[in-house]
Amino acid sequence: MDFLPIFLTVRNQACLVVGGGEVAARKAGVLLQAGAQVRVVAPELGSTLAALAAHGKVEHHAARFEAGQVHDCAVVIAATDDEEVNRAVAQAARVQHVPVNVVDRPDLCSFVMPSIIDRSPLVLAVSTGGAAPVLARLLRARLETLIPASYGRLAALMGEFRDKVKQRFRRVADRRIFWEQIVEGPVAEKVYAGQDQAAWLALEQTLKRESGQPARGEVYLIGGGPGDPDLLTFRALRLMQRADVVVYDRLVAPAVLELVRRDAERIYAGKERDNHAIPQEGINQLLVRLAREGKRVVRLKGGDPFIFGRGGEEIETLMAEGIAFQVVPGITAAAGCAAYAGIPLTHRDYSQAVVFVTGHLQDGSVNLNWKALAQPRQTIVFYMGLHGISVLCRELIAHGLPASMPAALVEQGTTRNQRVYVGTLETLPDIVQHNDIHAPTLIIVGEVVRLHEKLAWFMPAAEVRNPTP
Repeated sequence: MDFLPIFLTVRNQACLVVGGGEVAARKAGVLLQAGAQVRVVAPELGSTLAALAAHGKVEHHAARFEAGQVHDCAVVIAATDDEEVNRAVAQAARVQHVPVNVVDRPDLCSFVMPSIIDRSPLVLAVSTGGAAPVLARLLRARLETLIPASYGRLAALMGEFRDKVKQRFRRVADRRIFWEQIVEGPVAEKVYAGQDQAAWLALEQTLKRESGQPARGEVYLIGGGPGDPDLLTFRALRLMQRADVVVYDRLVAPAVLELVRRDAERIYAGKERDNHAIPQEGINQLLVRLAREGKRVVRLKGGDPFIFGRGGEEIETLMAEGIAFQVVPGITAAAGCAAYAGIPLTHRDYSQAVVFVTGHLQDGSVNLNWKALAQPRQTIVFYMGLHGISVLCRELIAHGLPASMPAALVEQGTTRNQRVYVGTLETLPDIVQHNDIHAPTLIIVGEVVRLHEKLAWFMPAAEVRNPTP
């Protein structure tokens, strides 16, 4: 994040705009909307600023810029076509520690002007840090169509009741739950319908009915998918935004974790080989404790929670303890990684079956039905098999699959760091040995791997194809 997004109060404060053209007029207009006292420094004014000055909206100083004009200003904006003047404005503002924006020169700015969606008191801002203002304006235009004007009236109504709600609900979490019920319920619908007085009365009645007692907790068991945050379900995202606390695993991609509500508590419960941050039974009891404290708990897992995710064990404990829960499936690693690697798990010319297998070694051995796995026209997907790759390949060959059977490794699949290594059962262990490959890595074995070269469509810069061991 290159800029800290903040909303700055400038009401009744002096703000300086250097420049007299139409760009300067637009910046002055934004400051006026925010209630600022706008001073404009320019030898001459264009028609827009001249009209504002004639009506007393802005204070015009018909002069060239001087450093002393920055003094006592809350914000300074330079909007001239003179590079020397723009640099002088930026330098003077920085010396006096005044926030400064130079139009179309992000390198001279201490802040940037975002594209604004104004539903006062609700205000949204979109910025690319000056890198792509056209893209910011495009996103603003799209958001304008999604955010009704009535949202501003709803925000104002909520502001009227803010102190009353604080008095009724002492805990922040309980206040948040109450307000979410208002925003998602009939009170908000009345505002959208233009029935503001009815909405006010409904909110008053709802607050009187609430007991003020802590809300019951709930657990949301959510599959975070294989890594690309765009693969999350709408339901997963909605519940992640409601969380009071998130308990997450090692395989949850950072970009997915970023989508959890910012102020939610984060608890790491990842498991690595021979290193469990929290044992599984401890995780089960942690979920119970957090829910009994009245918290909405997101249990976030990579992939799908019911495919080698031990989600079943966790909800068994929740059911036994009488804890309410929901399960949100996710795209499992096999489906996501194979699709992004251009390897269809089934194909009528190559494979009529697919089997998911955990390759996690325990006590130095793998107790698998090798005979059932080593079948023709079948795709095998190994989860957590990287450490035991030599054993997996050796046993599949020993039980009938040819050493030349195509096999692939998909590291950090669906992300910008994805790398695909293609070989055979014979060469795969050497590929792992001679390349810096780490978990999470999926192993795909079967004739369908031959299609990778033809069907690969997702080509991040980090990807390596057909490496030489």
